[in-house]
Amino acid sequence: MLKALDLPASALFSTLGRTAARGIETQLVTAWSLDFFDQLVKNLKNGDSRMANPVMWENENWPAHAQGVGLTEAPRGALAHFAVIENNRMKNYQMVVPTTWNASPRDENGNLSPYESALIGTPVHNANQPLEILRTIHSFDPCLTCAVHLYDEEGKYVHQMDTF
Repeated sequence: MLKALDLPASALFSTLGRTAARGIETQLVTAWSLDFFDQLVKNLKNGDSRMANPVMWENENWPAHAQGVGLTEAPRGALAHFAVIENNRMKNYQMVVPTTWNASPRDENGNLSPYESALIGTPVHNANQPLEILRTIHSFDPCLTCAVHLYDEEGKYVHQMDTF
């Protein structure tokens, strides 16, 4: 991608870099998914049902108490799902999504969130319609309402941009 666009490696640390990385990762994951699927089918044909035991999809076969954790790396970052089931009913379900980390406020040591870090030094052509800010936030692919609310250094409301 860098070669095709005639860009230096430093271009990867930008809105363009994050967007390109997600596209490249999508191509890789697509190929990997096909390999994983083929491996799963092969395992099932050989009698290995640890990853796909259809009997356990029926809730009458569930234990009185069950819990599970699912962890993965999503295009936005780390993703975790936690579930607790009691007596065939969901007792607790919790997700910790990448946007939780990316859009977080500063931590107890004053470290900036990824969104805030990415916005520092972003040139804005028109302060009344700061599209560059929206593009930068969208390059993280946040899973939250597609609106950006802008405030100045003193916390005064400046502008809201909706993408719908």
